[in-house]
Amino acid sequence: MRKVAPLALLLVLAGCGDTYTPAALYQATSADCATPVDADTFELPRGITVAATTVLPEPAEGGMEIGVNYMLPRTTHVKFATAHFQVSQPKGALIENATVLSVYQRPTNGKPEMVEIVNGVPLALFSVATSDDTQFRYRLIIKGKLPKRFDLTPPDVIIGEKRYVSRTFTYRWFEDKKAYGMCH
Repeated sequence: MRKVAPLALLLVLAGCGDTYTPAALYQATSADCATPVDADTFELPRGITVAATTVLPEPAEGGMEIGVNYMLPRTTHVKFATAHFQVSQPKGALIENATVLSVYQRPTNGKPEMVEIVNGVPLALFSVATSDDTQFRYRLIIKGKLPKRFDLTPPDVIIGEKRYVSRTFTYRWFEDKKAYGMCH
């Protein structure tokens, strides 16, 4: 028994490791980012996801509107390690921090509820216990003049006690559509 105990302890400790391996942290897969996409989802640990939409067609309050969704399975929560959705040059300098127009929370089996916004980004998101998943939808507006291509980076998150970087979503001007859109 004494010879088996250290081996059993080693196996138990090996099973406690962090098995999360993120997908690519930068969405664009080619230099010209020529392939348009409607949305993109990035998986975080514990089944939590963050997804961004393409630019919404109607300008909002004099700017460009983009949606970012967080989906949290029951019993999970996310803390924000940073307080801004950053809009930047491709892999480069900050252009501006997007303004949060609204946030709503929706259990997947219920109606949306507005979440009060305090200076842009709530400090934490908590799933509800009455639904398998809870969606938090951020409506962002970008008001500044944008280059032909730009990146949107959501805040880093803390899940458990560990900090995770989110995917940087990439957008560009599509001349044929005469509009900005998300791209790979």
